[in-house]
Parts: sequence; C-alpha cells; structure tokens
Amino acid sequence: MKPNESRPIVREIMTEFSNLTGLSAAGKVPQRYLWTDAFAVCNFLELYRQTNDERYRRLALSLVDQVHNILGRYREDDLRTGWISGLDEEQGKMHPTKGGLRIGKKINERKPSDPYDERLEWDRDGQYYHYLTKWMHALNRVSRVTGDLTYNMWAIELAKTAHARFTYVPSSGGQKRMYWKMSIDLSYPLVQSMGHHDPLDGFITYIQLQATAAKDSEKPMPDLNSEIADMADICKGKNWATDDPLGIGGLLCDACKLAQLIINENHEQTGLMEDLLDSSLPGLESHVINNSLKLPADYRLAFRELGLAIGLRAVEKLKGLIEGNPDSFDRKHPLHLRIEKLMRYIPLSKIIEKFWLESKNRKVRSWTEHRNINMVMLATNLAPDGYLTL
Repeated sequence: MKPNESRPIVREIMTEFSNLTGLSAAGKVPQRYLWTDAFAVCNFLELYRQTNDERYRRLALSLVDQVHNILGRYREDDLRTGWISGLDEEQGKMHPTKGGLRIGKKINERKPSDPYDERLEWDRDGQYYHYLTKWMHALNRVSRVTGDLTYNMWAIELAKTAHARFTYVPSSGGQKRMYWKMSIDLSYPLVQSMGHHDPLDGFITYIQLQATAAKDSEKPMPDLNSEIADMADICKGKNWATDDPLGIGGLLCDACKLAQLIINENHEQTGLMEDLLDSSLPGLESHVINNSLKLPADYRLAFRELGLAIGLRAVEKLKGLIEGNPDSFDRKHPLHLRIEKLMRYIPLSKIIEKFWLESKNRKVRSWTEHRNINMVMLATNLAPDGYLTL
C-alpha cells in the first residue's frame, strides 16, 4: 500500500488507539503499556511529519508525559507511592526515567517470597529491559523530531539505570550477563535468564543515544562509553538466529538502525550488520517452509507477525540506504548480496499487512485480546519511517 493510501488508515488507527487508551478521551482512565506506547509515539511523530498537523506532535508529547507519570510511579494497588526512583515530586518530574519504567501489566509483581509460576509471570508487572530500550528509542525520536534534547537526556538516564540494574557478573565470574525481567523498583530479578537479543538492542540503542547527545554543544550529557563497552563484550560470540517472527523483525530493524549510524555518524559496525542479516535468513526460510501465514486468524498473533512485517519494511529502507550511499557501501560490498537475498521475502510483509487489514480478521479473539498492541504495530507497518528513521 502506497503512503498516500495508507495515511488515512494510520490516522484512523491511531485516533482509535488514543481514545481507547485514555490519551485523548476526557474522563477515561489511561491504559498505558510501555512497548505499545513506544511504537505509538513513533507513529504520532510520523503522522506529524507527513501532515505537519500540530495535533499529532502534541499527542506524541502527551503520550510521553502520561507514560512517565503512570509507569514511572508505583502502581495504585501498591503500598509504596511516588516515583519508582525514590526522588521527590519535583525532582521526579525533572528526571522521570531515573528509576526505570514499569511494563504496565494488569497484575502486580511477584514478591521475592512468592512461588514462581511461569504462566502467571507473563501477566505480572515489573520491568523488561527490551521494553526499556524501545522507550529509549521513542524518546530519542522525539528529540530528533522536535529538537528538544531533554527527551534524549531522559533516554540516557534510563539507559544508565537499566544497565546498572539488569547487568551483573555471575557469582562464578566470567562474562557479564543480563536479567530478562526485574522487579518494579529494580531491586531483585523476577526472571534470571537473559533475553536473546537484549544485549544487541542495548548496544545499538546506546550508540544511537550517544550520537544524538554529541550534537548538544551547549549542555554536555553523560556519556555511555562504559555501557557501550559492556554491551559489546556481552554480544561477543552470540548467535542471533531465531525462528520467532518478532525476533527476526527486530534483527532487521537493528540492521537498518546500524546502517544509518554508519552513514550519518561514521560508526564502523558493518561486520555486525552482516551478522544480523545472515542471522535473519534461516528464520525467514523456516517461516516460509512452515507456512504459518496460511493458518486462520484465531491461531495467529498479529503483533508478532507485524513485527516481522516491520522488519521487512526495514529491509526495503536498508536497500535504499546502501545503494544511495556508495561512499559508505561501495558496489562490491558484501551487504549488497545479503540485501538481494532478503528482498525475496518482501512479499511476506504485504501478505501479513493485507490479512490484518481485513476487518473479519480483527474480530477474532487473538486480535481483540491484544487489540492495542496489534493496532499500533499495524499502523507502524503502514507508516514505518517514524519508527525506522533515526
């Protein structure tokens, strides 16, 4: 679907999301969820870019404020009150991300003394590192679009807090690792295993934040050099391959971000780009062989498929970036061949998009149970530049 054709649909989706979640509906209790809201901020910024309508810029900034004021504080059903960071009200508003941000799950977190229930844990609150990196990216996009670097400062403060609490050296020594999920106040781990792509997301996002911070000559920001070095070390020797469609899409989006950092900020990460593209190919092939896109809507999770579709939109953007910047990627660069291999899978994005645009497929339980995240990621796939462009 062409941009001019998709724009009214994106506006409709994001207006509905705004009303459903209490962002613009007067009297409606806000429903904030960090992953969904990160994509939504990027979508509103893209609508602002496309239309120059200040309403969408205001919605993006209002959403940021709501997320910080709700997910940066303790839950209403918690005995603790105030900012998660422990800062007083005035300082908390000035540094709303210093304590991290809650996921926004419906059920309160598991206490250290509570038994672990793997199924129930998915519905419990806490902090996810990979959600925090998505929010760092959203804040960075706000700074780049508006020119107000306060948002990037908040992203850096979030990065420093998250890095300090989620990374650790095992008691047996050796390479640093990361927890997958932490408590609301970041005082103890809720899930000790490491997310497959968490260190990769952190590494690329930190570089992105640092590159933006360097543009502010008047107000130097804290650097992330030690955090970047940590993540580079954790990433060493990792195999990024996955058959999870959302994970594959994430790899492709990360490759697109790296290309922009190489072109615009002179970062030398072409080797990592090649690894990410190579790692995505087996999963894409597996996806085609398994033919899961032929299943009825009831047996499919839209947001995971749309994550893949967004990643394939990133491949299209990546092709243009590489071909349009011969100084960074000459014609003999091995990335050209990898991009051509990936371009064979572009039709999957159109198939996924067309399927979830059909109204009958948005009435099944698998859609309605995850309506907000599904809506927002469908909008991102229809207008991906707000999320993919640095």
